[in-house]
Amino acid sequence: MPQLSVGNAIVTAQSLLEAVGVKPEHALTTARCIVASDRWGIGSHGLMRLPFYLSRLQAGGINPHAELKMVTDLPSLVVFDGADGLGHWQLQHAAEVAAQRALINGIAAVGVGRSNHCGALGIYVWPMINRGLVGIAFSTGPAVMPPWGGDKPLLSTSPIAAGIPTNPPTVVDLATSAVARGKIQAKAQAGAELEPGWAFTKDGAPTTDAKEALAGMLAPLGGAKGYAIAVLVESLTGMLIGPALSKNIPDMFAAEQNALPQEISHFVIAIDASKLSVDGVNTRTEDFATEVNKAGGRLPGANRVNPEKLVDSDEITITDQVSTQLAAWSTTLGL
Repeated sequence: MPQLSVGNAIVTAQSLLEAVGVKPEHALTTARCIVASDRWGIGSHGLMRLPFYLSRLQAGGINPHAELKMVTDLPSLVVFDGADGLGHWQLQHAAEVAAQRALINGIAAVGVGRSNHCGALGIYVWPMINRGLVGIAFSTGPAVMPPWGGDKPLLSTSPIAAGIPTNPPTVVDLATSAVARGKIQAKAQAGAELEPGWAFTKDGAPTTDAKEALAGMLAPLGGAKGYAIAVLVESLTGMLIGPALSKNIPDMFAAEQNALPQEISHFVIAIDASKLSVDGVNTRTEDFATEVNKAGGRLPGANRVNPEKLVDSDEITITDQVSTQLAAWSTTLGL
């Protein structure tokens, strides 16, 4: 499979985004977030997604000229209207604002409504981690998961991410469905079968066919408990921030819906870790990390590179199909 340097991948993604009208600064931030996913080995949320973003940008489902509009501005709570812009740069900015305000107020939360898909959610806890803060992020997407005991998709994959400033940093990043939908799309592109228990057809029958799963539903992670967490995520995003519930969000993998705004919402919380302790300065963070290692384990996300400090000379691997698609887009856009 083709390999690219991180630096060249960022330049390629930024150039393609600028070619369809995205401002250079927003295109660069988005490109770095996209490539960070590939650098983490999460190709399902990296450059594989770029052709879908480009199609939606051209069709009008994503607004290339969007700017954030502040609709709530309190010391510890900010809410932005994303004007249907790309989710990557919008959530990155939201995380930076949350971090800045948490350093002043101890805690801060920032919501972004009327946005779009943001890629790997774990990327957006790093503005907090890099400032010694705890970060928590939530996002939503198109409905692919039924309520527990139900047979109609009402919830998205309902991802949640958290970052703890341990050494190395702890990064929790997961969908509350049995698998992220991007992985289903990647399997569909590769013609590969799914693991049993991941998905259902649109009629509710279990399936290992990725294309059937894309048109059907995903199983919740951990049964009823995963469903309950998904309800929490939906409540903090689509329900409270809005403007769309998951059941009304267009599918970015359905070309016939490319002109429809997704109106996705994101929510990020930053907490000053140094202000939480009841007994002042202590070594519990270091102690816990040491005990995990001594027990033969590792902290979640401990092997992930800092997305705000990507090394241009590092390499990522993409599929032949993604390489072909990016080359085709470069030709189409005259790059």
